[in-house]
Amino acid sequence: MEQPTNLAGLDLRAEIDRLRRERNAVILAHYYQKPEIQDLADFVGDSLDLSRKAADTDADVIAFCGVRFMAETAKILSPQKTVVLPDMDAGCSLEDSCPPEQFAAFRAQHPDAIALTYINCSAEVKGLSDVIVTSSSAEKILSQIPADQPIIFGPDRNLGGYLARKTGRDLILWPGVCIVHEAFSETELLKLKAQHPGAPVAAHPECPAVILDHADYVGSTRGILDYAMAMPGDTLIVATEPHIIHQMEKALPNKTFIGAPGADGNCNCNICPYMALNTMEKLYVALRDLTPRIEIEEDLRLRAKKSLDAMLAMASGSVGLGDLGPVRVTGD
Repeated sequence: MEQPTNLAGLDLRAEIDRLRRERNAVILAHYYQKPEIQDLADFVGDSLDLSRKAADTDADVIAFCGVRFMAETAKILSPQKTVVLPDMDAGCSLEDSCPPEQFAAFRAQHPDAIALTYINCSAEVKGLSDVIVTSSSAEKILSQIPADQPIIFGPDRNLGGYLARKTGRDLILWPGVCIVHEAFSETELLKLKAQHPGAPVAAHPECPAVILDHADYVGSTRGILDYAMAMPGDTLIVATEPHIIHQMEKALPNKTFIGAPGADGNCNCNICPYMALNTMEKLYVALRDLTPRIEIEEDLRLRAKKSLDAMLAMASGSVGLGDLGPVRVTGD
């Protein structure tokens, strides 16, 4: 999607605020969005927080500043809402790694397994899954599944591997990775640690094990923020998409936050190219024209909603897997 034109001279912040009021719109933004978008959003959060906001909002329009699977999740949970995404090309390498037809065939190879699937996937894959998880809810949900129940975990093999190591569960892993977190360099991270002795490392579990092995804390974006707030020191090395540092610097301006580097020694190589497609100009046009708009066929929406409802219920602790009824699907 090309950058919108003929917007010269517009006060984009003022115009977005005007359209937000006129449309009765809520702007949701992920922590990986550019600082100027985070600062104008009604709510900034991780995937679980944003899913809950999308389900609970009383707005007529949801403008989702994130990537396509996030906006799809909002539409699945709030079908009566108009959901717009500033750039429909804002995809996800994890979603791309897991085509629905291949995932269905994979499920068919493991007929006794249920599918615990990371939220970074398409609506079609959600419809083929039993329970969706986020990085902040995965361990809690996994703990509610009987120890003898075979489990497929996809599409992120790094998150699945981390959960398997931490819990001792034997998970059947789909081989997808996030291109952002896969780009971190162990060699460069060790150099950075040597330059800042005593500085802890907080890492997202989408990172490879060789990065997580050097982390003092492993958790979701929300968890990493909470860790930054609570840490006693004044410097933190952050191994996830570096735009999250904006929230840390706003809350803790007297502390130093350093993005973990890629192979070139620069943290900017780990900026998510999909998240970066959203801009203030595109957000303005999306609110003005109510397009690009997320639309999901109703049968697919209901199938996908079942696995998302299971996530929201199990993450809240209100029910267990056995209380949700026959959520399991077949892969054929």
